[in-house]
Amino acid sequence: MTERHAGGCLCGAVRFSTTAKPGPVVGCHCSQCRRQTGLYYAAADVAHAALSIEGAEAIRWYRSSEEAQRGFCSNCGSALFWQRDGSAQISVMAGAFDAPSGLVFGYHIFCADKGDFYEIADGLPQYDGNPPSSSSPAS
Repeated sequence: MTERHAGGCLCGAVRFSTTAKPGPVVGCHCSQCRRQTGLYYAAADVAHAALSIEGAEAIRWYRSSEEAQRGFCSNCGSALFWQRDGSAQISVMAGAFDAPSGLVFGYHIFCADKGDFYEIADGLPQYDGNPPSSSSPAS
């Protein structure tokens, strides 16, 4: 039996699915991710080629840096994707997956830039920036 993971935005205009197992959830605490989501960005990488999207016409892409862009629903504003230019992986917001998601939190990045109003106390690895050889959200 093929494992399937699906999800979508708040209003339902965008739905996605993948048969590829998502990577571990990564919490990005950089200022851009915090500004976009209100806390920190929790996302799991999926092979871009394995991701199917319905309602892609509702997705708007915002170029947040010279190396990456962020995808969100133009109807309800739900943050959905983070894509590094040229990467075969796309980060999908963990909260956008339908339950049960089967996702597992892995580690935190850009902790040196985290908000001053919360602590990271889950005991998972924390990195001041990106861990070595990572394609996780950074810009």
